[in-house]
Amino acid sequence: MTVFIRVGLAVLLLDELVVGGWNAIAPESFYRNFPTVDLTPPFSEHYARDFGGATLGIALFLAIAFVLPRAHFVVPAALAFSIFSVPHFLLHVTHLEGATVGEAIALTAANATVALLGIAVVLAAIARDRRERQQAVPGSAVDPSA
Repeated sequence: MTVFIRVGLAVLLLDELVVGGWNAIAPESFYRNFPTVDLTPPFSEHYARDFGGATLGIALFLAIAFVLPRAHFVVPAALAFSIFSVPHFLLHVTHLEGATVGEAIALTAANATVALLGIAVVLAAIARDRRERQQAVPGSAVDPSA
């Protein structure tokens, strides 16, 4: 389960580094070149740089959780990502006007994937932590042969 958690964190971290770094360093380029961003005008350098910085903050939190994949790091990091990604997905899925069919499918699939991945990482870390605690305490785990 730790492998799934680490892979999930790596995907989320890469997503946040690309989006956050690009927004923070070159916000106008991000607006012009990142797929479908220009569907929601107008461009605001202030907003884009702030968003980029906040996204890089989440990336730092995800990086710490990746290096130290204990539940007390993983759960808050993945929840921080999910608090952003779930409403972001809902916004995009309800604002697809102007998008081609291909853009709408790609946008919906990509945003749904990372939103669900963030939640899955939280649930996996909680389940792994609970199982490890049960195994550490003699007699606390349910005997499957009983």
